[in-house]
Amino acid sequence: MHKRVVWGTVIYVISIGFFLGFMYHMLNTWGISVKIYLLVSLILLLFAVMFGYIFISTLLAQQKRIDENLSQLTKEILHELNIPLATIQANTKLIARKLDDQKSLDRIARIEASSKRLERLYRELVYSIKKELHPIEKENFDLKKVLEERVAVFEAFDRNSFIVDVMHYMITADKIGFEKVIDNILMNAMKYSSKDTSITLSLNQDTLNISDQGDGMSETELLKIYERYYQADSSKEGEGIGLALVKSYCDSEGIDIQIKSQKNEGTTVSLNLTKITSH
Repeated sequence: MHKRVVWGTVIYVISIGFFLGFMYHMLNTWGISVKIYLLVSLILLLFAVMFGYIFISTLLAQQKRIDENLSQLTKEILHELNIPLATIQANTKLIARKLDDQKSLDRIARIEASSKRLERLYRELVYSIKKELHPIEKENFDLKKVLEERVAVFEAFDRNSFIVDVMHYMITADKIGFEKVIDNILMNAMKYSSKDTSITLSLNQDTLNISDQGDGMSETELLKIYERYYQADSSKEGEGIGLALVKSYCDSEGIDIQIKSQKNEGTTVSLNLTKITSH
């Protein structure tokens, strides 16, 4: 669709230029007066505007129909996915009430935890599709609550400990996108830290700092950190796109992101939330 618009626009502009050039040639060769030239050019431009309006409207109408059909199809598919997910969650709760042995209860708990992770993936899928089709509406939410929710998810891995030193602080932003930013930063902090170290989340005035005591990075690595698919340590799991996505989100929301790191001493990611604060 994008290529069609570009090529259509190029051909349209060239055609208008050709006709204006032809009229100018007639003015010089056949002695047509400037007044007639200007009149004919004005008429030509009026027709050009009308044709351009029809041309663009047709292309946009086609794109709108495609977007509407895709949006409807997406809603139907996501609705169908939501039904079995809700069924799994409801039945695990019912089964858990009838069990009394700890081993079975532990298995049900793992199923329930997996269904919650699946629900999270479902929400992120809905978010990603909506983001492609329409602008995402910004929400007003409490930073402290979001951080505690995200930390609780990572604590379930039973790996690093977390210290959350954040007061209630209201911000207005794309909430799911913000949660994904926090998830990526916390995942990197865990990935490049030993299990016996803590990850600290603190709020200093309007700046959120997330610090680890992990491997850290050299100045050379820091220069490449936002490059898509770049990984400071290729032996670690991941695709190397996490911080590229974080940077993209921060730029779109007006969040200034700074990363300070020293080799073998750890990393601190700082997010200046001044432009999205609600108070």
